[in-house]
Amino acid sequence: MDMIRIGVIGTGSISGMHLNAYRNNPQTVVYAVCDLNEERARVAAAEYGAEKVYTDYRALLADSGVDAVSICTWNNSHAEISIAALKAGKHVLVEKPLCRTLEEAVQVQQAVEESGKILQVGFVRRYDANVQLLQKLAGAGEFGEIYYAKATTLRRLGNPGGWFSDIERSGGGPLIDIGVHVIDLCWYLMGRPKPVSVSANTYRKLGNRANVENLSFYKAADYDAANNTVEDLANALIRFENGASLLVDVSFTLHAKEDGRSVSLYGEKGGFEIDPETVIVSERANTIVNIYPQTDHKGFDFNSAFQNEIDHFTHCVQSGSQPLSPVQDGVAIMRILSGIYESAAKREEVKL
Repeated sequence: MDMIRIGVIGTGSISGMHLNAYRNNPQTVVYAVCDLNEERARVAAAEYGAEKVYTDYRALLADSGVDAVSICTWNNSHAEISIAALKAGKHVLVEKPLCRTLEEAVQVQQAVEESGKILQVGFVRRYDANVQLLQKLAGAGEFGEIYYAKATTLRRLGNPGGWFSDIERSGGGPLIDIGVHVIDLCWYLMGRPKPVSVSANTYRKLGNRANVENLSFYKAADYDAANNTVEDLANALIRFENGASLLVDVSFTLHAKEDGRSVSLYGEKGGFEIDPETVIVSERANTIVNIYPQTDHKGFDFNSAFQNEIDHFTHCVQSGSQPLSPVQDGVAIMRILSGIYESAAKREEVKL
């Protein structure tokens, strides 16, 4: 295959990252775009030189000129469109989360297996250069057995509203939107151990805090202060079959003095931090040392990681190799997310 002709389904905010990265990849061309809002689709097509504009994803999938698609729609359509695309013979890059429920995730996996096509889940943090460095070190045994991880992503005022705060379209709030990133990141670097149980809590206490003045935050295009049906905060303890554990908390809104981000993993021989910057903790000559790798970015760089993600997808489509974030991992993460919501609803630990 020479140039890979890409169809982008959904031209909301995240699609810009896909479109820019495809434009920067010499092996891809943005061939078609699709959005329910035709004007928005036409604007994107004009900016990125797409030949075709659609308002129905089915019509785009029926276009023989499309080789692969990026799915950048609301979470509630991820499974439906992914399955339809695979059945239409297209390779798929679907934004995280893979879908809203474990049942949907299993259906997508079945479609992948039946189609023989590539499906890559948009776990963009795996593609960050610093994460790949840490993964290589972990794989080489630098840290020994990684037995504990702790991840925090707290926004004090960061509920985007719109579809993000509509549980029917999103499937949940901060857990499924931003928590999915750090849960997957830790699980990936821990060696993807089998999850066996979850004990979790979710809270709906503050809503979207539309009353707050003098402090700006990102709002979705369809922001409506009256519509909010998702959690403000979620926390969970995830246990794995090998005895390791992951503690995570994530919020859209919280009475905190500032936003907070930290991701740390701990092993028998050493540990490391990823957020807010990459630091390796080890021992040399019976002395604790903190090592700061000399890389282009001290912490997570969204733009370069996204370019790496798109480049990797392109390579997989061309070579037929399996992606770094395959559908099986999307299913595993959905099993964890579903378990967290179930545990919180039942107010008890659940087995996975």
